Amino acid sequence: MKIALISDIHGNLEALLAVLAQIDVMNIGGIYCLGDIVGYGANPNECIEVIRSRNIPSVAGNHDKAVAGEISIDHFSDVARRGVEWTRSRIITENREFLSSLPYQRQVEQALLVHSSPDAPETFRYLFDQEDTWESFNVLKSSVCFVGHTHRPAIFCEDGDTQILDPRKRYIINVGSVGQPRDGNWRSCFAVFDSEQFSVNFIRVEYDAEAARQKILNTGLPKKLADRLLAGI
Repeated sequence: MKIALISDIHGNLEALLAVLAQIDVMNIGGIYCLGDIVGYGANPNECIEVIRSRNIPSVAGNHDKAVAGEISIDHFSDVARRGVEWTRSRIITENREFLSSLPYQRQVEQALLVHSSPDAPETFRYLFDQEDTWESFNVLKSSVCFVGHTHRPAIFCEDGDTQILDPRKRYIINVGSVGQPRDGNWRSCFAVFDSEQFSVNFIRVEYDAEAARQKILNTGLPKKLADRLLAGI
């Protein structure tokens, strides 16, 4: 079965709709969200409502839990903190409750789904490089773990090398970001995992980034949050 993994939507409705439209024309058995539905972008309620209306199983991201008031934002960057505060002021009660209800992890066949790291998903630790993953591999029991959080697509293998998936080995795979890519490519990113072939493909989708950018500017949120959509940083 093929499944689509999306993550880090961050209130970017234009990106989310474009990605879902692409997924809808593919032979996909299910869609799963790895968290951070909100934060940074101008359409938090709308993005949550799309996820809810399509019954897309999700896990909690740090911005989701921050907007729900369940974790501190003292350690967030200035723009991230302002994004959370703005989102808190706009989010409706039922959507806040939805964010609060999200679990930190889900199991789907041979895959574990978390936002950040499988060793301590509730701490939202970043996995930027191979060295960051060793603690995670020490506890990972699934063949593959899908994560988001860094906004950068990546494949990490337990042997520190293998990029082409081998069912005899374990992997941590970052699916990239739908709403705010940070790998130098502004196009939305998601992953498709084929459990029968044990393979993964990263898909990039163009969307109306200028429209999403203008919405952010209109809210009074930091200009950096708007401009980075065009640069993919």
